[in-house]
Amino acid sequence: MSPVLDLGWSDWLQLFTHFLTLSLLSVGGGITTAPDMHRYLVNQQGWLSDAQYTASIAIAQSAPGPNILFVALLGWHLGLNAGGIGWALFGVLVCMLGIILPSSILVYVTARWSHANRELRAVRAFKLGMAPIVIALLIATGWILASVNGDPARHWPLWLITVLTAVIVWRTRLHLLWLLGLGGLLGWFGIV
Repeated sequence: MSPVLDLGWSDWLQLFTHFLTLSLLSVGGGITTAPDMHRYLVNQQGWLSDAQYTASIAIAQSAPGPNILFVALLGWHLGLNAGGIGWALFGVLVCMLGIILPSSILVYVTARWSHANRELRAVRAFKLGMAPIVIALLIATGWILASVNGDPARHWPLWLITVLTAVIVWRTRLHLLWLLGLGGLLGWFGIV
């Protein structure tokens, strides 16, 4: 199989530095940067298809383990598009190191500092102020994932299921895997 993408070392370095930057913006977890990853990888660079992007997130969310594994799958798909298994493993390494290194170091340092200063008004205000930002980023992620199929007027059942799923997750303790399984069955039978 011939590679679809012709990525040079400067492209890989650009990918690495982009994920380094996203790592510092991933307040609330790596999934909150998913809209920008989509913008960069799918819309701007054209390195991944919408289907590859969505599949990476869906597979990682339904698998056990940390949610950040979707970044590894993004790198895997990108590497496969660039030339095969070796490049896929390299893509996983580039994306995971880029997204994990800065945020891990920052979290370690700030967690130690904020725990030592947890009674300060500024620290408590900062933590309360970050909550709406995280919620908005999660809504943006849901919007990106739901809008992959295009026209909302034609695909209204998909949007209805997205909204219902969000409400069920918010108001109940039903495990997300049941909803993912139900969504998969609805897609398998061609209902959505």
